Amino acid sequence: MDFIFMLTRDDRTVEDCLELIDLIRPVGLKHVGFKDVGVSPEVLKALTRAIHASGATSYMEVVSTSPEACLASARVARDLGVDRLLGGTQVDEIINILAGSGTEYYPFPGTPVGHPTKLGGTPAEVEAQCKNFVAKGCAGCDILAYRATDSDPIDLVKASRRGLGPDKYLIVAGAVTSSERIRAVEAAGADAFTIGTAVFNGSYSPTKGSILSQLRDVLADCEMA
Repeated sequence: MDFIFMLTRDDRTVEDCLELIDLIRPVGLKHVGFKDVGVSPEVLKALTRAIHASGATSYMEVVSTSPEACLASARVARDLGVDRLLGGTQVDEIINILAGSGTEYYPFPGTPVGHPTKLGGTPAEVEAQCKNFVAKGCAGCDILAYRATDSDPIDLVKASRRGLGPDKYLIVAGAVTSSERIRAVEAAGADAFTIGTAVFNGSYSPTKGSILSQLRDVLADCEMA
């Protein structure tokens, strides 16, 4: 089970993200990401370089709400050289934008709405979408399971796994805020999950004050999942 640490709070990249990369280096994280909003393009360039220099896989998650902005974000991810682009729903257009680059694509199944994003859609709809993602050549999907408004989160994770099949990478993003939820999404078939805000506000391990302690506790829970 992979832990993707998002340098984000309330769905925005934190302004001191470059300082944080140096701060968290002793933890040895292997997966680090950010959102496409919150800091300047120049900071995103430096951040991507810093993530790669740390030896981690880089992720960018799209939170732009208009189709045009989502496609612009995909171009940003391609130009940054991000390893994995998460989110968006314009699958054909984004795949074309990323063609020939080293950036893998993991779209949102369901119906994401608004910012912060909520997720509509049924398990049957999510499963069908994920099958379509595989047919189009996506590397997996990024399901906002715990942001669901219409369905049980775990049912959506299971539906995503059925649609993707056994070999594609299934990421659960948003509100995975406890060891219980880590175990639940792992049991439902997820390969990875993201956490950002719950580390920054200390709510993952409420009795501890350090970001490093929060991160180490998440990693320990991954090992036990």
